[in-house]
Amino acid sequence: MQKRNQNTKDKSLEELVIEIKSVVKVNKGGRQRRFSATVVVGDRKGRVGLGTGKANEVPDAIKKAIQNANKKMIKIPLIDGRTIAHEIVGKSGAATVILKPAKEGTGIIAGGSVRAVLELAGVKDIISKSLGARTKLNMSQAALNGLKAIKTPEEVAALRGKTVEEILG
Repeated sequence: MQKRNQNTKDKSLEELVIEIKSVVKVNKGGRQRRFSATVVVGDRKGRVGLGTGKANEVPDAIKKAIQNANKKMIKIPLIDGRTIAHEIVGKSGAATVILKPAKEGTGIIAGGSVRAVLELAGVKDIISKSLGARTKLNMSQAALNGLKAIKTPEEVAALRGKTVEEILG
């Protein structure tokens, strides 16, 4: 994984290249080789995005992936600026990621691309378990889908017509 600083208009965003792979399309005239890049972009304060890009050269593929990630940016609610509100399961393809909130000082217990997504999202204490397929793109998408589905206690209280104190017990 490769860290880069972004030089576009938003200086607070960081980017991390998760995967660069060579892809081949077979034509009548032979093989056409291109590069596919997967990038995570985040500000470590609750905003994170995941993007992919393809091009004939690696730098162009990374640039496209960064633009794609910026378009797909989501905001996640962080409790005390360090963990998530509740346990959640995210799925993408055959990959499943279980995300659990953790006590202060636990750190990010996650592997590979899931760790990259959680770090750039700004989560500091979390436990994760990866199940199913281990492809980097599907794992990071599953983690992002899980983060997208998190509801704050205020949202749950509004849905149920109760106060936040009743929800938290």
